[in-house]
Amino acid sequence: MDIHLQAREFDRWLAEAALPLWRQKGYDAVGGGFVETIDLQGEPTRAARRSRVQPRQVYCFAEAGRRGWSGDWRTVVEGGLHYFDRVYRQPSGFYGALADADGEIIDTGFDIYNQAFALLAFAHLGEVVPERNAEMAERSNEMRLSLEAHCKHPIAGFEEDNPPRLPLCSNPHMHLFEACLASEEVERFDRVAWANLADEIAHLAMEHFVDAETGALREFFDHDWAPFPGEKGRIVEPGHQFEWAWLLLRWAERRGKSQAIVTARRLFEIGETHGICEHRGVAVMTLFEDFSVADPVARLWPQTEWLKAAIRFAALGEGAERTRYLASASRAAAALDRFLQTPVPGLWRDKLKADGTFVDEPAPASSFYHILCAIYELEDCLKRI
Repeated sequence: MDIHLQAREFDRWLAEAALPLWRQKGYDAVGGGFVETIDLQGEPTRAARRSRVQPRQVYCFAEAGRRGWSGDWRTVVEGGLHYFDRVYRQPSGFYGALADADGEIIDTGFDIYNQAFALLAFAHLGEVVPERNAEMAERSNEMRLSLEAHCKHPIAGFEEDNPPRLPLCSNPHMHLFEACLASEEVERFDRVAWANLADEIAHLAMEHFVDAETGALREFFDHDWAPFPGEKGRIVEPGHQFEWAWLLLRWAERRGKSQAIVTARRLFEIGETHGICEHRGVAVMTLFEDFSVADPVARLWPQTEWLKAAIRFAALGEGAERTRYLASASRAAAALDRFLQTPVPGLWRDKLKADGTFVDEPAPASSFYHILCAIYELEDCLKRI
């Protein structure tokens, strides 16, 4: 299928189905905040709400607003952040993990992952709501300094908490890296500080997260950033090979770092060669470090990361290389499209089993961040091409 046609279909689905549905049904106009899931009949559920969903949805509607979506995005962007602060923010200034559907906090635990998405929301809100730019810059700076005071790792990156706990994880650093790259672009934000932290995480990834022999990026580590003992230390996720590749490409392009492009290319190659199920044509959830399949279930989000990385490689390449990545992007788009075929347009499936059937469950709001970002990245890179 033609990637340009696929992009137009995605754009239409996003603007005419997904954004209106998640604006109307995905935001709790009475109690505030974004819902965790919408069932496949198109109605919100009363599932407990993970804190990460709030800033992820703020990002989605802020970015849609920045790009000219005509719906009422600003109400939910500002309302969503207000709810996030009111329900999840702790006296420490960090955000807890989980609340019930009525907005009562259930789990106040600290996770860098959730703080990273707070930072991403601050950056995007600061960009699209000019009168709150200075406030978001200040809050962003305060959180960065608080994280460094709370759990800075002695080598590089961050501990999981204070006191430290193991294993250390690459995934929260990936989202912190993403937040850094967003923050260094926003007016009035401390661009130098964010750029420095982005550089630190990029080097941590290339020197410790990525295995020197295989080129694969691992998930779990001991306190010295060596692979965690046992099965946990063997885990390699195709979706994260693609997602790190995409982020490292963005960083490499800004900094002129050719080695990062080499690293990213190998990450992509691993994800595409070993992480795509030949029969279903989708990226699976988990491999081991020898590239054997550990979990054949395919979730929605790795398909978006495959698409983002492939289309950015296509935009950076020329000739046969560009053609090769465009073909990969088209396959990724087809994989993603399978998950978007639902009875109510604008929803999605989350898990495709090994037998080719989907798990029957509500659509998780957390996936919207992945989908919207992939659709906009596809649009942007095709313009560049």
